Amino acid sequence: MPEPALAVPVIHEVNPWVALAYLVAGVFFILALRGLSSPSTSRQGNRFGMAGMAIAVFTTMLLKAPVPEGQFLPEPTAADLATLVQILIAIAIGGGIGFVVARRIQMTAMPQLVAAFHSLVGLAAVLVGLAAWLNPGAFDIVDTAGQILVTSRIEMALGIAIGAITFSGSVIAFLKLNGSMSGSPIMLPGRHVINLGVLAAIIVLVAAYALSGAGGPGEGLLIVWITLLAFIIGFLLIIPIGGADMPVVVSMLNSYSGWAAAAMGFTLHNTAMIITGALVGASGAILSYIMCRAMNRSFISVIAGGFGADAGDAGPGVAKTDRPWKRGSAEDAAYLMKEAETVIIIPGYGMAVAQAQHVLREMGDQLKEHGVSVKYAIHPVAGRMPGHMNVLLAEANVPYDEVFELEDINSEFAQADVAFIIGANDVVNPAAKTDKSSPIYGMPVFDVDKAKQVFFIKRSMGGVGYAGVDNDVFYMDQTMMLLSDAKKMVEEINKALAD
Repeated sequence: MPEPALAVPVIHEVNPWVALAYLVAGVFFILALRGLSSPSTSRQGNRFGMAGMAIAVFTTMLLKAPVPEGQFLPEPTAADLATLVQILIAIAIGGGIGFVVARRIQMTAMPQLVAAFHSLVGLAAVLVGLAAWLNPGAFDIVDTAGQILVTSRIEMALGIAIGAITFSGSVIAFLKLNGSMSGSPIMLPGRHVINLGVLAAIIVLVAAYALSGAGGPGEGLLIVWITLLAFIIGFLLIIPIGGADMPVVVSMLNSYSGWAAAAMGFTLHNTAMIITGALVGASGAILSYIMCRAMNRSFISVIAGGFGADAGDAGPGVAKTDRPWKRGSAEDAAYLMKEAETVIIIPGYGMAVAQAQHVLREMGDQLKEHGVSVKYAIHPVAGRMPGHMNVLLAEANVPYDEVFELEDINSEFAQADVAFIIGANDVVNPAAKTDKSSPIYGMPVFDVDKAKQVFFIKRSMGGVGYAGVDNDVFYMDQTMMLLSDAKKMVEEINKALAD
């Protein structure tokens, strides 16, 4: 009998101009990440990112095929032109939807939008992976014997698994952020055993698929089970994570979407996707780690689905209103802040909900006209996603040099005349320093209790923060509670300052 032919991988020729264009796009993406690291350079960073993406998309569409020596562009066929038209139509539809959504979305809904976009990236990775499995020849991932390459099997299966986890996890994150689902952790009995079992099963199935034969129903069942189990584990990982950890979840899902894109980049032989996915994946993971450190959370605990958490870690709660507290007015706040030397403003998600950032900036401007030093203190996890408060203050044209991170301003509260808290709660809660049973224990918080005077804007005394923990700041001797909608209260303060 003749010897069977060896399965030899197909060698893909690469247009050198494509490699150069993707390299330039990658440099722009790196510059974009660098720009986005600071509010003062974020707009320039966005421009770099858009330029890099434009180069990558243009290159993928027009410079995909290898070109004969001495030529710059390949000669397009009628089929190429038809495909290009279809791609442009798809880009126009998707871009139009994105443009409309971006124009209409409220800043308070930005975290939900980010979670929704992550889910779409994950779903796209799943669909691309399934398309490559169904028609591997079109993706050039077969060897000379017509079988899918082992490396391509691994890349494809991992891309599908990570994409499915990203999709289902992002759907849960969206529902929690949107209020369509309780922000409290949902603890399944034996959840850690279930999670580890499902993850182990996915790894075994990926290995089995990589080593499987030339196809058939058995191979198809492996892919189907990998996809289904990955969808399930995405739900299971995010459901037990409480509201206080949602900023880390959003950042981590961003990382997952990057790794899914990178895996699909290998399947598509697209260097730009590999570079972009790796940058997004790595930067998202690093940001998640930094935020976990800022919250004194275990990085592994959060990404593993609330390891070590219990059912009381977050969720609805009520303030202990039987304790004595003082109610203040807009006139009280205006008078005392006008007479102060230093006012530190701490914004939180309540400011975002009330869309009070613009009137808050007007209040700051009026105080500065009276010779008051005004500073804004931003906690790393204030809001529902990383940098949420920075974005809102930048939208209101608050000067960047007046905005400070926790570690840069926390020591100044002891000398501050007024701490003005608007819509924040957990990030100023002393329980993080004193109560070992609190779910936020160990999380660095602003030392507002050291300020001479504290004004605390919240809608009522009947509610607490997203972590579901009562706040001793409400009841301090130097605290005046300003119970009202944040925007309405600040407007009244501005009117009092102007009189």
